[in-house]
Amino acid sequence: MKYLNINKAVAAWKALQPLSEKDRERLSQRFTVDFNYNSNHIEGNTLTYGQTEILLLFGKVIGEADVRDVQEMAASNVGLKMMKEEAKVKETPLTQSFIRTLHKTLLREDYKVYRDLPGGIQTSYVIHAGQYKTRPNSVITRYGDRFEYASPEETPSLMADLVDWYNQAEQEGKLSPVELAALFHYRYIRIHPFEDGNGRIARLMVNFILTRHDYPMVVVRSRKKSEYLEALHQTDLEVGPVPIDGAHAEINEIRPFLKYFNQLVATEVYNDVLFVSEKNDNVWWYDGERITFRTPNYTKILNAMRTQPSLTLAEMKEITGISTAAIQKLLGQLVQKNYVERNEKNGSWRVYLTQ
Repeated sequence: MKYLNINKAVAAWKALQPLSEKDRERLSQRFTVDFNYNSNHIEGNTLTYGQTEILLLFGKVIGEADVRDVQEMAASNVGLKMMKEEAKVKETPLTQSFIRTLHKTLLREDYKVYRDLPGGIQTSYVIHAGQYKTRPNSVITRYGDRFEYASPEETPSLMADLVDWYNQAEQEGKLSPVELAALFHYRYIRIHPFEDGNGRIARLMVNFILTRHDYPMVVVRSRKKSEYLEALHQTDLEVGPVPIDGAHAEINEIRPFLKYFNQLVATEVYNDVLFVSEKNDNVWWYDGERITFRTPNYTKILNAMRTQPSLTLAEMKEITGISTAAIQKLLGQLVQKNYVERNEKNGSWRVYLTQ
């Protein structure tokens, strides 16, 4: 990849500025779907990529969908919009109040979580929206050990430290925006200030920081979740298990996560450059992946379905000049990869690939 170096990728991005209104809108729509889908999918949301796109861009729910997942995805998009608006006001320092408000927006309201204990006993506890945790939280790592986050008693002072550090570090300018975002993410995750939603807040805050410094926003892809978690785990091993040490980690202590994050930003910015600048009818994009089809017949079919969604096979054959058997084969492959979907009610086609 020509630009798979963060400095070259950012330089190529800056060379494209200012973007046209059309390109800004294309990027905005693509990011809206990609970010919300992936950030929530990492945490277990079951909406498909196609369902997410239809919900966020058109306000409709298609197919079978869990009501809570739909509400969560819609709230996530409100949080994303709130974050982008706040990031525009660059002269305003970051506050704990903003982070708590962002959390309340994502969770919407307090709710109970029920757990079954041995012996048939059921217990429950309340998840508080917009409030710091009132009970300890921890995670069982992929290696089977328990990893503790900051205690409820430590959390308010550690969050005050985090916000104060960020505002001062931003003013000093010794860290690059990417270093600042990576270190904020790591310190925040080691505090884990809320009872739920910490990962989603961390990924929003990363983009808050990048946006404040005129960098493109990035997506942690759910299909690469293991790389993300492994980078955090390797960093935890270097920093150590004491939460207060993680909450005050320095940039030279988070090498594994910083390496991962540099690669992530370089890749995402590089793909934004390609998405805007590449002019190739045979190239499409789906959830951050650049799709190049082996035959232009795919593009003929996709363009036909986009312009006339209710086409029958016979009509598609007439428009594209492709045999019915070939169309059926190509459509089967597009459906299998979730690039397109047939509306069961009226037979129309939905295309989830973008150009």
